[in-house]
Parts: sequence; C-alpha cells; structure tokens
Amino acid sequence: MNHDLETAEHPETLKRVVIEPLTRVEGHGKVTLLLDEDEHIQQARLHIVEFRGFEKFIQGRPYWEVPVLVQRLCGICPVSHHLAAAKAVDALVGVRQLPPTAEKIRRLIHFGQTLQSHAVHFFHLSSPDLLFGFEDEVSHRNIVGVIADHPDIALKGVKLRKFGQEVIRVVSGKRVHGTLAVPGGVNKALSREDRDYLLRQTDEVLAWSRDAVDLVKRLYVANSAFHDRFGRIDSHWLSLVDSDGNLEIYDGSLRTRDDSGCMIFDQAPCDDYAEFIREGIKPWTYMKFPFLITLGREDGWYRVGPLARVNNCDQIATPLAEAQRREFLAQDAAGHPIRAPLAYHWARMIELLHCAEAIVGLLRDPDILGGELQLRGEPRQEGIGVIEAPRGTLFHHYRIDEQGLIEKANLIVSTTNNNQAMNESIRAVAREFLDGHELTEGLLNHIEVAIRAYDPCLSCATHAVGKMPLSLELLDCNGRLLNRLERNSRGSCELA
Repeated sequence: MNHDLETAEHPETLKRVVIEPLTRVEGHGKVTLLLDEDEHIQQARLHIVEFRGFEKFIQGRPYWEVPVLVQRLCGICPVSHHLAAAKAVDALVGVRQLPPTAEKIRRLIHFGQTLQSHAVHFFHLSSPDLLFGFEDEVSHRNIVGVIADHPDIALKGVKLRKFGQEVIRVVSGKRVHGTLAVPGGVNKALSREDRDYLLRQTDEVLAWSRDAVDLVKRLYVANSAFHDRFGRIDSHWLSLVDSDGNLEIYDGSLRTRDDSGCMIFDQAPCDDYAEFIREGIKPWTYMKFPFLITLGREDGWYRVGPLARVNNCDQIATPLAEAQRREFLAQDAAGHPIRAPLAYHWARMIELLHCAEAIVGLLRDPDILGGELQLRGEPRQEGIGVIEAPRGTLFHHYRIDEQGLIEKANLIVSTTNNNQAMNESIRAVAREFLDGHELTEGLLNHIEVAIRAYDPCLSCATHAVGKMPLSLELLDCNGRLLNRLERNSRGSCELA
C-alpha cells in the first residue's frame, strides 16, 4: 500500500501550497502540498487542526449522562454518538438485549438520522461537483447553483433531509440534540398519531430515494472510466454485519475483507474490538490512524462507511436497496470490491433507499407501539457500544469506578477510521492530476472532491491529546512578541 507522498526529504527547501479551509465538509481541516521547483508534488497531507477532546471532558461524569453529553461532538450525526454511547451504557447496567419496542424505536431514529445525513451530504455538499464538474466556477459550484440549475434535484434533497429530521424530532423531541436512549432502553414510547403522521409521507420518500439512486448512478456511469480511477486506492474494508451477513447499521458483529474481497475475519464480537484494532498517531495531525493489528501499522489500514458496508455485506434485507446493490457491484466484472472513492456517493444513496424502506417496515411493525421500554440487569464496570454511523463504524468504550463515574473513555470515530484512506486518496489525486502542473483552484478542488467523497466529520474525529506540536505566544498590547512556549511532537515543552 502506497505511502510515497506522505513524507518529503528536506521539506524546508520545498514550496508549500495550503488548501485551507476545506470546504463543504463538517469541521475544520486543511491539506498541505509540498512541491519542488518543477511543480512535482513531494508530499501531500490531510491535517485536522481543531481539537475537541471529549474522551477527557467526560471523565468524572456519571455514566448515565454520557449519551446526552457526547451528542455535542457533532450537529450532523449526534444520534449516532447518542446511540453508540447508549449501547455502551446498556452494557454497564447489564442489559444485552433491549425490549423489542425499545430496540425498534432506537433503530427508527438511527435510520432517520442516516437518511437525513446522507441526503444533506450528497445533495448539499457533493452534488455541485458531480453536476457541474470539478473545475466549474466557485461562485456557481455550490448548493445555490444546484437550486438555480436543477431545482427539482435540490428540492428532493431538501425534502429527504426534512423527513429524516422529522423522524428524529418525533422520536426524540428535537431535530438536533434530542434525548431518547436511557440505560437499558428508551425514555419515550411512539404514539399512534406520530406513527401515522410519519407513515403518510413514506410513499413520497421512497420515490425520492429511488430517484436519488438513479441520479447518482446516471452521473457515475456517464463518465465511469474517470470515476473508476479518480483517487482509486486498494484498501481493506471494515463494517458491521448481522449473523446472516446482511448489511447492519445498528447492531451486529465486525467483518473485514481485503482489497480483493477475501475475508480477513468475520463475526468478530464488538466487545473484542481492541484485539483487532489499534490506533497510531502522527505528529502533524490531531486525528489518529487506526489499523488492523494482525497486518501492522503500514499495511493494516482500512476503509469504513457506505462503500465498505455495501462491499462487505452479503445482501441488504430490503428488496429495493438489494436490487440496487447487485447492480452496483456488477460494475466490477471480476467480482472485486468497488474501490473508487467517488463510488461512495452511489453506495450512500443505496443506503439512503435502504433507510427509507426500513423506516416503512418499522412504522408498520406492531412492536413499534409497544409499552415495554426499559430493562435492568447486573451492573458491570466496562461497556462497549459499536454502531454504523452514516460515515462508518463508530466505537464508544467506557470504564467506570465504583461510584458510577467515567474513569476512562475511548472513542474511535468513523472519520478517524478513514483517516489513512483519505490521505491515500488525496495522494493518488495529486499524483495523477496535480503533479507537474501549475496549480489552479479547479485542480486544487480535485483534492477536496476526494476528501468529500468520504463525507468526513472532522469535528468528531479529534481526540489525540498531547500529540500534535503546539505553539503558545504571549503578546503585549501592541502586538509585540514577549514569549513563546512550544510543545514538540514528543509532548515535552520548552521556551523558544
């Protein structure tokens, strides 16, 4: 697996080009390119430059507060953190299996969350590149341009997101940062009136979802030779599947395949994730670099998210999405996983359709109106919750003391799992499209397009305390530098 543009020799002699801020992504990040005098790229890196530190913030808090606290990691996918934390807390109170109604209500809000997140990413953030081209004018290459030129597409995107948010609101009380999960269950039943209100909208939602798949399929196939090679990398794949190998986004076991589709491990218990995955660090970013322990740091990195889930599963349980999955995978005549980053968009819309179908199924399930909402078991001091967030596999791991206070927390966030893959994709793009060329805004946007394909949530992914170099400057009222304290990548501090 290639790392040839990760580190440059004698970087101080090279020209530095910075893409900052990254646009049309959630959170703050930048890309640095180092070029020699002939415009050949010697180094390309994705840096995450904001720090959140929730693993430290929640230490000392009562465990039952955590599902609400961790939602503040993000305004785009708070439900995913809420439910991953809740599953870990379920384990802390000794509950392995929720009452059917409680589990299905949790699944309902998770499908709504995934549907709205996929809709906002594709229609609002990524469709301008696919509809107008990567080098279109910046003033036009945005959601306003989509509204002006393709109002029907923009409107469907808005309506799909609105429906997903309505599912979240009905179930949790708010579209963003509502509350639902409690230890061992949920805090609110779904009323018949709310169920019927959502059901009345599902025929249109299914139609819009099918249209979304058709749109992205048409855009991809129309220029498949380019899309297949753009930023293409070989990687391993990680996701959850259920006991039958079906695509699963709420619960399941871990499955990993290699770049040719051969199984590395299957049905691995989520509680044992630390036996399979380790996190590395690098001094130039706050985001960690997870890898498969058996394959090592250099070769063991992997991809997660819609493309990984669709590549990894044996089938999708809902019929419309399953038919689309088969057509999608048929793009590779050899039967290998689809590897191109831009294929994430196609897989994402297949999942959006699956979510719409699953929501209909849950709303028609008699259990969804049941009254048994919570269980308690034998308390434990360690709990692990794993879920498929819209962007990929999400791990929450907590340990508590005898008073029920969080003693240790570890979060491996979806975007963190894709960190090395995003870096590899921008290097592939840099080699093919930027190397040796005079850099223009349109060419630099190629780098951003590769990153956007992964739908990164950069705010969620920054947890590596004390590893990235920092510089703290003291200035007087006139702006003159009085003193500077620097911390190096080893964590030690010194006056500069």
